[in-house]
Amino acid sequence: MNLHIIALFRFKENHLMEAVELFQTLVRETRKEAGCLQYDLIEDKENKGTFFLVELWESVEHHNAHNGTDHLMEFRKMHPKSLKNRHRFTKVLRFINFARS
Repeated sequence: MNLHIIALFRFKENHLMEAVELFQTLVRETRKEAGCLQYDLIEDKENKGTFFLVELWESVEHHNAHNGTDHLMEFRKMHPKSLKNRHRFTKVLRFINFARS
């Protein structure tokens, strides 16, 4: 079963360039991983410094493997000083597929 994840990040305005650089590396490297079906960064244009990572994984096992990658560990190490607050909301979702008529 596929795994859908939406992660919310709120960065300090004076760290936005750094945040984008961190995300650029993370997204580029994650998209190369086995089982990664989607890994997109979305910026909230109404709330400066707010970003969403929209993830789709082939399985929980693939996502678990992602959690141990060097590029994710580096991102986690670098981003706390740039966050507006230490709260990061991650939600694991189940996709509900409504049949189209």
